[in-house]
Amino acid sequence: MKYTKATNYALHTIVYMMENAKSEKLSVSALAEHFNLSTTYLSKILTQLVKADLIESTPGANGGYVLRKDMRSISFMDVIKATEGTGSLFVCNLNENSKCLIEKVMSEAENVLENYLEDKKLYDLTQNKSNCKTNKE
Repeated sequence: MKYTKATNYALHTIVYMMENAKSEKLSVSALAEHFNLSTTYLSKILTQLVKADLIESTPGANGGYVLRKDMRSISFMDVIKATEGTGSLFVCNLNENSKCLIEKVMSEAENVLENYLEDKKLYDLTQNKSNCKTNKE
């Protein structure tokens, strides 16, 4: 299983926004510069986070992005669902009936992983200063 780069950047962006929550709105250009990404690419990721109601966007010269949801409640799974969607990772294509035992085991494993990531809050990472460093640090 592998998550996309978009999920990686989305998780890091949310943590960065939490660490800078006291500052004003963060512009896409400031965020892109911090993560060494193109503004176009990061804008697409931010749009997904806005649609998931994790952050909000204010347009205009003084606009930018801020957290919308309470930072203590944002889970890894919230961000993953925003960028990856909610579909199952495994779908049995070989068994014509709905009693595929392989799919049942895979679905149970996905549920365990999903529950684990739902319980893990990104805010907790901001309390541990040994986070990943960005490309620029």
